This record gives sequence, structure tokens and C-alpha cells, in this order.
Amino acid sequence: MMTTMRYVLLVLVIIISLHYILSFSNETYGEVTSLNHVKQIIGVGNEPPYKTAISEEYYIKPNVSVAEGRRANAAIVILARNSDIDGVVDSVKQMEDRFNKKFRYDYVLLNEQPFEDKFKYRLEQLTDSTIKYGLIPPEHWVQPEWIDEEKASAARKDMVKNNVIYGGSVPYRNMCRFNSGFFYRQEILKPYKYYWRVEPGVKFFCDIDYDPFIFMEDKKKVYGFTISLFEYKETIPTLWNTVKDFIKQNPDFVAPGNSMQFLSDNNGEDYNLCHFWSNFEIGDLDFWRGEAYSKFFDHLDKAGGFYYERWGDAPVHSIGAALFAQKEQIHFFNDIGYRHEPFQHCPQGSAHKQGKCWCDEKVNFDYEWYSCLKRYDEMFA
Repeated sequence: MMTTMRYVLLVLVIIISLHYILSFSNETYGEVTSLNHVKQIIGVGNEPPYKTAISEEYYIKPNVSVAEGRRANAAIVILARNSDIDGVVDSVKQMEDRFNKKFRYDYVLLNEQPFEDKFKYRLEQLTDSTIKYGLIPPEHWVQPEWIDEEKASAARKDMVKNNVIYGGSVPYRNMCRFNSGFFYRQEILKPYKYYWRVEPGVKFFCDIDYDPFIFMEDKKKVYGFTISLFEYKETIPTLWNTVKDFIKQNPDFVAPGNSMQFLSDNNGEDYNLCHFWSNFEIGDLDFWRGEAYSKFFDHLDKAGGFYYERWGDAPVHSIGAALFAQKEQIHFFNDIGYRHEPFQHCPQGSAHKQGKCWCDEKVNFDYEWYSCLKRYDEMFA
């Protein structure tokens, strides 16, 4: 007890001393200093929202069937080819075991080619939930005719020469453009408001005993992530200037209390390359369908950077969410253990519930040098 009291008194003495010193320096330099400034200097501030545990009201109740509980208008969305069946089976099996066998949300599978019967058969052995199969129309997938193919081809060759990942791939660019601006426009998804994006071959490490969709709905969240990191600069050389052009033309779309601080270290002059890794997303489809993001995507699309460069859907989604939503509407799902090679998020501290997670807490990307989670945290400090 005496040791704890001495520690508390020592902290108070340090804070008061810092306040006195800084107040004295203000007389010399004319700065405005307050205890809030002291908090910033010594690293004391408000905790990010995810540090507060999800309320028990969102957790599934013992002996209560899903039919009796509240449900969101939501679906689990997977973009896959027929050749991805093994990876899809791995992901869906884990999704069922960790979450969906308790909540029974629909699956929506999307493909630019019709799904084969053998694909459907293997998938349908895994779940009692409804599975829907959507065929992507060519105009939402293939490279548009207005793209200058000579220019695009030259850009691909240059990226291959410089060893840029997926630099020579047109199908990868088709996928990025589709995920950026067309997945939420699919007819099969029109009845739904929320989605959980799942990729083939990912891992879910923890039992999820609450409903993230209901949490998103009640808290008015529009975007949820588990991993954030830096983008490859070589893939997006003109993206930020294109974004700034859009903002200049449409300043009213930028939300008050947005997350520009996550994207830029100098108030929007430059992009720091931080983005939410979009292979995991829990989001509000109506946010993407809204006027701000729809016009934003159209502006980017007309610039041609999905093909003349290699703009990914992760920075595009991240910039859209960061600018057109308030920062409190973007949520880090700390308690959802997740891996997409080569990175993983393993819940830390109290979020790593005993008997619920099987990942090693030490294998965790959150605060590695290439992670952007610190910048997300700093928005709430």
C-alpha cells in the first residue's frame, strides 16, 4: 500500500513540476501551455474506443436460439474463383466454427465466372446458413474500353521491371477496381445493409460470441478492421493528388471530425501511405452506396489509376472511410484474431480471452514498424 502511495505521489510531483516548468517557459517564448499539453508530452490521453470492452448486451445468451435473438440485415461476402475452393473451404469452416454457426448469417459468393457444381457442393457441406451465388457482370470486372491499353501495358512492364508485387497483372487490377467501386453495387447484395468481407485461405483465431453487425449498427460504425499498414508507394504515385483534386472540388463531402490524421502527417499535404488492410472488413454497405463515396470512386476511376498504376482497394477504401466518416465510426476489432499471410492480429491483454483464442499473443502485427495502428490510436489521444 505504501509503495503504491509513494508511486502516485511521485507521478503527481512530476506532473506538477512539468506544468511549472512549462508555464515558466511560456513567459519566455509566449507559448500557450495547459495540463492537456502536459498530457501530450508525457503520453497520457484518452484511450482509443476499442480499449473499452464490447458490452455484454451484444454477446449471445446461453440457451437462447439465434431465431429468438436480434439480427442485423447482413451477409458474409466472399469474392472467389472456382479454383479458390480449397481456400474458401478453409475460411468458411473457420468462420462457422468461430462465429457463424451461432448466428447463421447468409453467405454471398461473387465470381466473374459461374460457380461450378463441385464448388457449391463442397461449400454447402459446411453450413446450414443460406448461400447465394452472384455472377459479376463484365462491365464491373473487365478493363474498361476507354483505358489506353498502350499506356497501361507500358506501366505494367515498368512495374514488372521494378519488381512491384502484382505489377504485371491485369486480373489483379480488375479485382482492385471491382472491390473499390462495384462489389456493393451487385444486385445480389442490394437487400443487405452490412457485410463482412472474407478472403479464401485466411484464419480466424478466436471464438466470437457477440454479434459485430449489431454492434456496428447500434454504435453507428461504418467500417471495421483488424490490421493496418503502409501501402507500396510505387503502386500509387498519383493517387493522393487525385484525392486532393476531389476534395478541392467537393469540400462539403469531407466529414467533420474525420480521420485525416491517420492518412497524413502534415494535415493532408501528403499521404503517409497508411491504410486498413481490406481483406478483412466489416462495413456498412450504405456508406459505400452514398453520394460522397460514389462520386469519389467515379472521380478516381476516370483518372485511370487502377490500370495506369496499380491502385489497390485497400488505400481507396481507407481514404474514403477516413475522409467521409467521423473517426469514431471506424472501429478496430481488437478481439477478433485474424491472419492473412504474412500478417496477423492476435488479441492482446483482456481481449485474449482464456479458452477463446488459439493464437500466440507474441505473434502480433499491431505495433510492428510497418503497422499503422499507432496512428489510429493517436487520433484519440
